[in-house]
Amino acid sequence: MKPVIALVGRPNVGKSTLFNRMTKSRDAIVADFAGLTRDRHYGEGKLGSHEFIVIDTGGFEPDCTSGIFKEMAKQTRQAVAEADAVVFVVDVRNGLSAQDHDIARYLRTANKKVLLAANKAEGMQDGPQLAEFYELGIGDPIPVSAAHGQGIRSLVDMALDDFFPEEEEDDELDGRDWREMDLDKPIRLAVAGRPNVGKSTLINTWLGEERLVAFDMPGTTRDAISVPFERDGKRFELIDTAGLRRKGKVFEAIEKFSVVKTLQAISDANVVLLLVDATQGVTEQDAHIAGFVLESGRAVVIAVNKWDAVDSYQREMLQRSIEQRLAFLKFAPVLNISAIKRQGLGPLWKAIAAAWASATKKLPTPVLTRLLQEAVEFQQPKRAGAYRPKLRYAHQGGQNPPIIVIHGNSLEHVSDAYKRYLEGRFREHFKLSGTPLRIEFRSSQNPFADKEQ
Repeated sequence: MKPVIALVGRPNVGKSTLFNRMTKSRDAIVADFAGLTRDRHYGEGKLGSHEFIVIDTGGFEPDCTSGIFKEMAKQTRQAVAEADAVVFVVDVRNGLSAQDHDIARYLRTANKKVLLAANKAEGMQDGPQLAEFYELGIGDPIPVSAAHGQGIRSLVDMALDDFFPEEEEDDELDGRDWREMDLDKPIRLAVAGRPNVGKSTLINTWLGEERLVAFDMPGTTRDAISVPFERDGKRFELIDTAGLRRKGKVFEAIEKFSVVKTLQAISDANVVLLLVDATQGVTEQDAHIAGFVLESGRAVVIAVNKWDAVDSYQREMLQRSIEQRLAFLKFAPVLNISAIKRQGLGPLWKAIAAAWASATKKLPTPVLTRLLQEAVEFQQPKRAGAYRPKLRYAHQGGQNPPIIVIHGNSLEHVSDAYKRYLEGRFREHFKLSGTPLRIEFRSSQNPFADKEQ
């Protein structure tokens, strides 16, 4: 079992910067704003040959009894319960605060190994500023600078010495991404949609625990949070993304960071679950997100959440708006669900599995070529002036999304309508569902075209 290190502290002391340094990644959003991290955020680090798990948490206010800060405190307590060692991060430059005392009081009762990391201590290793932190009763403050990478190895070394006491470590953290080393990669499933549509609630329902902060306020999730999950023998990586608003409504700089992380999460995903709110219908913003998913070439499944909260007339209008505003996603299955009541989740998983299977399906060259020839026999492409496109053979040029490359002559004259006709023939034969299909044309060059007569 890999040891688990949880990073705990009040807001804006540098926990996410330390997380990124320990995992050699940029998975956690970092900015000069308090309260940016809200959910537990997991990452993997490596010290020499020893691997460990790091949990980044939101700003901890142990005594908060209401609102979003209560939910954030609940997430932090869960992280402490899961951890083998807790790193309590304090800010040397801002000094000791009453909130630090509250957190220290809680950690002393948690019965965990606790290390006190005095962050932002560049140039202060022997300074008197560290002395006041002895008041916390946690032990000696360890001066580190997450931003500059100072003292990080020693901190990790101390956190892990109970688990690997007899072996020497390498001099620096291994920065390789663990996903690159895993040959059997999990399916990356990104849950995307507008703010407050129920993304975190759906993932919590799948997991059977309140793993993510779900709160009735738009913008609760601000980072793209990744959670491992297994179903029917298949490994998934569930990615809860921040809700995307229209550009004119992104006022906070924090939300601008969230938009970037969400778009990155969609681009990096294998399958995207586009969540639509049944009570609000399909909006312009839903179409904008769907357009980005299509541009990224990701497999996509549309789920209409809160289906139980609308009447028959609203359902009929909703289905019409999906057909009109999301017409370019005709290949995507549409399922009606209720995350909070656990309705429709079985068929949803079947659709996700089918979309991933379609996106990675192998399309044999002989079959593609035969289908192409049958399609041309049934309906030839239109003549363009003196030229009629001649389609000769086809082969697969890529997966996720599937790419079909068609070779022939004068293919630059193939119309968009004929391209859609070919796509329909290929989709029907291979039963492709939930994935875009890209068709590329490559014309043969006449070797005598440039020679003088």
